[in-house]
Amino acid sequence: MSTLSLSTIRQNLAKFDYTGLGIPVLVLLIMAMLVLPLPPLLLDFLFTFNIVASLVIIMIAINTRKPLDFSSFPTVLLFATMLRLALNVASTRIILVEGHTGHEAAGKVVAAFGEFVIAQLCGWFHHFCYFDDHQLHCGDQRCGPGV
Repeated sequence: MSTLSLSTIRQNLAKFDYTGLGIPVLVLLIMAMLVLPLPPLLLDFLFTFNIVASLVIIMIAINTRKPLDFSSFPTVLLFATMLRLALNVASTRIILVEGHTGHEAAGKVVAAFGEFVIAQLCGWFHHFCYFDDHQLHCGDQRCGPGV
């Protein structure tokens, strides 16, 4: 029976081919996002990355002349959709668990997007909207979170 030493393990790992592990590791990381809680700073980074990646994907798709020029589009779209769904689950979890701590509990990107959407909705239904102590006021009525 041979004993395992650090040099033996290192030599055996050097023989292993790691080139095919990129996509499975990416899928495992996305699946881990569904289960593990993520800090708000990481959520901000991942939301920003997802928005930029989506813009890059759509620009490539628009500028593609022949379908075979972007033949990996279904795979790229699948991974982008998986990332977006994992981000939705992660942000919903942190909002439900930490939402009582303030409107930036899930990160600044989620808070900014929420304030923008609420301001736009109130702007459509009322003529005058303003923020006061993180509450959105539209005319004489309050609307938004905490109403």
